[in-house]
Amino acid sequence: MSLRITNRRIWVILAIISLCWGTSPIAARIGIREEIGPSTLAAGASLVAAGGVWLMIALLRRGNLVGPIEMRVGLVLSVLSVFLPQQARYIALANASAGFVTLVTALIPLATALIAHIALSDERLSWSTTVGLLLGLLGIAALILIGDAGIIEGGDPILAGLLSLAGVVLVSSASVYAKRYAGQYSVLGVTGVQLVLGSAAQWVVALIVDGSPFGHSTTGLLTIVYAGLIGTFVPLSLYYFLLRHVSVVFSSIIAYLIPLVAVFFGVLILDEQLQPGILIGGALVLSGVVVTDLVRLRSSRLERS
Repeated sequence: MSLRITNRRIWVILAIISLCWGTSPIAARIGIREEIGPSTLAAGASLVAAGGVWLMIALLRRGNLVGPIEMRVGLVLSVLSVFLPQQARYIALANASAGFVTLVTALIPLATALIAHIALSDERLSWSTTVGLLLGLLGIAALILIGDAGIIEGGDPILAGLLSLAGVVLVSSASVYAKRYAGQYSVLGVTGVQLVLGSAAQWVVALIVDGSPFGHSTTGLLTIVYAGLIGTFVPLSLYYFLLRHVSVVFSSIIAYLIPLVAVFFGVLILDEQLQPGILIGGALVLSGVVVTDLVRLRSSRLERS
């Protein structure tokens, strides 16, 4: 029996995805407080997420999902979508608040549109996306230059901002690469391959940089499980499911909700600070995303009328 998708269920799924992705950096920040190295956090979370994907494949009894194309695409995405951006993200989270880092990553849809314009001949960059991207970049500049990391002690907003921006470029490039071969591979198979290979590479770095992964507190280990299971596997699975039933424009509402969730729980749980730089930079970043989506939504309505 297929699940009947109603507007109420769509909004529930959107809320769950936003809550999972928005609280993932909170878990990472708690793990960092428990003295778990950023590379170990990235490696552990990827390993847990990979385990979830392969368990799903086993339960669905679809063991023929991985072939040459899945291995090739999965290998590239393991670098562009898992290994490098997660290393950058967790190091950024060691130097700035969850809200700070999540606000930068809200630019991923706009950066994807720009890279697609450059790399794909049939993807044109609209004026609204250009304006939105400029507003977003201005917001990131404000985050970096004002110098508010959003945490009480320490922090390096310049390093966090640059690493977060690098992660945005990498993930956006991964999306464009995946789109180039869309329809030729199993999404579930590629996801499993990229998480396994990405996790393996991250463990090499973690063992070199952070040393032994054992001896951490129970709280620290739970943050790794949370980041991998609740922060990666669950929302990723729900997001792919959601895209089958709603437009990409509608699902992009998640891009507004995730930073708000991260900022709210960062302040509530971690005593992170809503400093002027984060308020100004965040407002510019989110306004860029909103401008782009409002114009895109209006254009899609005109096309249907």
